[in-house]
Amino acid sequence: MENIIAFDSHKRYSLALVETKNGEKVAEQRINHQRGNIADFLLPYPPGTPVAVETIGNWYWIVDEIEQAGMNPRLVHARKAKLMLGSINKTDKLDVRGLNILQRTGTLPVVWIPPGDLRDKREIPRTRMVFAVQRTRLKNRIHSVLAKYGLQDQFEGLSDIFGKQGRQLLKCCMRQLPTQTRWTMRGLLHQLDAVEGEIGRIECRMEKVFNPTKDVELLRTMPGVGPILAVVISQEVGDVGRFGSSARLASYSGTTPRVYASGDKVRYGRLRPDTNRYLKWAFSEAGNSIVANRYKYPHRYVVGLYNRVRRRRGHATAVGALARHLAESTYWVLTKKEPYRERGISQPNEQKVKVFADESMRACVS
Repeated sequence: MENIIAFDSHKRYSLALVETKNGEKVAEQRINHQRGNIADFLLPYPPGTPVAVETIGNWYWIVDEIEQAGMNPRLVHARKAKLMLGSINKTDKLDVRGLNILQRTGTLPVVWIPPGDLRDKREIPRTRMVFAVQRTRLKNRIHSVLAKYGLQDQFEGLSDIFGKQGRQLLKCCMRQLPTQTRWTMRGLLHQLDAVEGEIGRIECRMEKVFNPTKDVELLRTMPGVGPILAVVISQEVGDVGRFGSSARLASYSGTTPRVYASGDKVRYGRLRPDTNRYLKWAFSEAGNSIVANRYKYPHRYVVGLYNRVRRRRGHATAVGALARHLAESTYWVLTKKEPYRERGISQPNEQKVKVFADESMRACVS
């Protein structure tokens, strides 16, 4: 009789439960996390047996071993599965039994498993994002120190105090700081240089690894999307055909708000947290780039969208609206294999669109 298998995986071990399609227990075992143990456990069972695994931090190698054993891995949306089961108590045994119940009823909430090569390449832009966050924190800390001692007014007229001219002024301003603060400021600048150097090396690696593709070129026609963000979006979206509509891609990207509707009242809350945070970051950065360049291109649709929403809901919500527009546009650009089109313009000027995207990317501080 055919079997179904569920894993409740943790950092150091997984609890495996094998059942028949009728719910009879075949085997239950705790598997220590060592390479080869999961594949060895699965070998006695027929190839193609479905194996449910929740989306935890170390699922990459677990899925690899399941595939190595010839099984059919099913990556489970952990939060949705928990809501569907609605169990008051939580134990490892209850979790694996619940996953098998959902498998038997055909309601298991599964997510797409990217190919191994794509999972590997994704690490490059994701690591760049980590360093970019560190760079922003270091810059914010330096700005904070200057503000504490009233030195920020000495940088008026400079768009970037970390540029060549700004660095010279920073050296002069540091002489006005107290001894220990001056010492810490040198450390912050040293770390900033190291992080920027690492970002530069990662970007050189990206140029070698990610060959120009049709999808990346199409994504670069979108406003606010430069070469880095185009690669991030392309890698994180993967196969756009897995999304049934532009709204689904926007939801996956974390650019849609929560909805609270009861009776005749509808309220929209914050953006959802359980989404692809890398896509959410990419579309938010593109939205901020559009805002930074809005005075250069006042007649563009995205600029008008930002201005309309900002007047009613404020800057943050307006940037979120831009991010959602870009997420939905990404779906149509990649599905139709056509460049981004301005609303109300039948034939876009691709050269101007590309220039806008490049300038927007240069303005992106993150």
